[in-house]
Amino acid sequence: MFIEPHIQGERRGWIEVICGSMFSGKTEELIRRLKRARIANMKVEIFKPSVDKRYHEEEIVSHDENSVFSTPVDFSEDILLLSKDVDVIGIDEAQFFDDNIVAVCNQLALRGIRVIVAGLDMDYQGKPFGPMPDLLAIADYITKLHAICVKCGNIASFSYRKIPQEDQVVLGERDIYEPRCRYCYQLK
Repeated sequence: MFIEPHIQGERRGWIEVICGSMFSGKTEELIRRLKRARIANMKVEIFKPSVDKRYHEEEIVSHDENSVFSTPVDFSEDILLLSKDVDVIGIDEAQFFDDNIVAVCNQLALRGIRVIVAGLDMDYQGKPFGPMPDLLAIADYITKLHAICVKCGNIASFSYRKIPQEDQVVLGERDIYEPRCRYCYQLK
């Protein structure tokens, strides 16, 4: 890939990753950062995987019910096609995207775009989730958020699944998942 030489004073892009367990406030933090960018008169585009229809088909919605309009996409490459003349791109639920999301985020940053990505770092088994490890590896800034363990009140980094379903991806809310600390997660 050919990259134009950097010109002094030219805007540079970067990648920010917001990660953590379910109910840790990842989407809330993503929405907060995107709203601040809009207040600064920056052009913002927001994307989410089209498979995530839990709250709304075209909005990203936090568990606190804050929301912002987004464009659902089937493939990460679609983001490149739909992101012309923008300053900031937000991507929610990155763990559900294909592995090309890493290259897409890198290309956007090389175009001078601030890319803010939110997603689960681990699945319900406590294993790295989808492309998130690779996104964390190339990120310029990382924010790891924690929930509160519903069993003991300590910080929670794990998303415990309460139903006996073994598929890695099972969309759900508090009826299916709960945040747990390392110790309470192991108790199952």
